Formats: sequence, C-alpha cells, structure tokens
Amino acid sequence: MTIRKIVLCADDYAMNEGVSRGILTLAEMGRISATSAMTNAPGWPTVAPQLSGLGARIGVGLHFTLTWRAPLARMPALAPSGELPRLGSLIAGAVRGGLPLGEIADEFARQLDAFGERTGRAPDFVDGHQHVHALPGIGQALFGVLVARGLAGRVWLRDPADRLASIVRRRLAAPKALLVSGLSRGFGAQARAAGFRTNGGFSGFSPFDPARDLDRDFRTYLEATGPSHLVMCHPGEVGDTAGLDEVVEARRRELDYLASPSFGRLLAEQNIQLVPAPA
Repeated sequence: MTIRKIVLCADDYAMNEGVSRGILTLAEMGRISATSAMTNAPGWPTVAPQLSGLGARIGVGLHFTLTWRAPLARMPALAPSGELPRLGSLIAGAVRGGLPLGEIADEFARQLDAFGERTGRAPDFVDGHQHVHALPGIGQALFGVLVARGLAGRVWLRDPADRLASIVRRRLAAPKALLVSGLSRGFGAQARAAGFRTNGGFSGFSPFDPARDLDRDFRTYLEATGPSHLVMCHPGEVGDTAGLDEVVEARRRELDYLASPSFGRLLAEQNIQLVPAPA
C-alpha cells in the first residue's frame, strides 16, 4: 500500500496552559505533526520555550488571531473597545470590503514579531484562528508583510478550502466546511502566485459534540484527501478553563483519542505518515 503523507495540525497552542500541555504530549508521542501558536495569548511567553524541546519533530506555525481576546497594540478601527471582534462581524467587514487592512497588516506583523521574539526564528507556516487569514482582503495584507520580510518561499500557508466533491463525500460538519471554503475561495491560488506553498486538501471541521465517536470522525477526515492534505484538530487538557472557548470537553476527548491505541491503529491501517509540511 502506498504511504499517505498527511499534515495533522493541532490549533490553538498557547490558548492556555492545558491546551498547550495536551499539544506537547501529542507531539512527543508522534501523534500530531504540526501546531500553530496564538502569540496574542497572555500565556504565550510562558509556553513558547517548551516548543524548542521538540526540535524538528513537528512544524510550528503562527495562528494569526483577529477574533479572540485583545490585539497586541491598539486597533482603533477594528477593536475600538480593546477586544477583538467576533467572527461574524469580521466576516461581514471582509465581504463588504470594509476592513481596516492597514491595521490588520500591522497586527499581523506584531504577532509575527512575538513569535520570533520567543522562538528565535520565523514560523514554519501561517494559518488563522477561525481561518481569518484567508478571508477576502486579509490574505493579501498578510502576503505583503511576509514578502516584505523575505519569507516568500520560506514559510507555507494553510489553505482552508477544499473541493466541493470532497466536502460532500465526508458530510461531517459540511455546512461549516462549505462556508469556510466559499469565503476562502481564491486564497490558495493567490498565495501560490505570491510565492508561498500551500496544502492541497483540507479537513477536520467538527461539530465539537462531546458525544461523538471520534474514531469514526477521524476516519471521515481521512476520506477524499487531496494531494498534500492537512487535517486540523483541537486537542487539549481541561485543567484550568481560563481563556478557553466553549469547546472545552471536546478538546479533552480529542486529546484522549489522539493519544489512544485506536488512533495508532487507524494510522497503521491506512498507512499514514504524519509529516510537518505539505509534500
């Protein structure tokens, strides 16, 4: 059987200490191959040094954040209250072309700087919390910052869109997948035209229902995969729930499943090799 190379990325590193501990545990076990960090999180300076102990075992990226907690500096147009907007408001602004893209580019640069200050290097890749990096207008703002810093060709970018036929075949959380894919339409082609590699194929959308059969769900994520497929996941310890979103229990169950013999058997059965970047 042909080896299937898949990037399995745990989102939200640094959201809080429990999420970060869970992700580190899976990385040490070889059960994920990438993680992306929220550098606007208050705990980022504390948990960032722990990533250095992983060496080259996983890819480490920047999880650009525009819809959770506060920006790293004032954004009077986007976040006049000091708190970043909710996703619906950001999507509405992106669709009507009303976002303050200069402010957004500056905040992206600050979050990128915060990554480098604590890790001593550029991220391996960039993605976005709730896929904000691929919204209309925002992607182009990010390309400009990355190109100006000489990072084209050095970092890769997550494309959260997928083929309609693949989304329909999986069915799992299809409305969410279709919405994100529609809002991200063209992002991958634009990224590649600007000099950035992307994944080809994307899955991992979840209802975040703690009662779900996760072995069945992860088998579904691995159906109809693209040529350089990426699966996202959201594991984490429960512990202190400070700063967490509403999917606390679902995170714990994902952590338990990904660390379990069942997930190990799934990887072996499907001849999957977890890789840190799209092939």
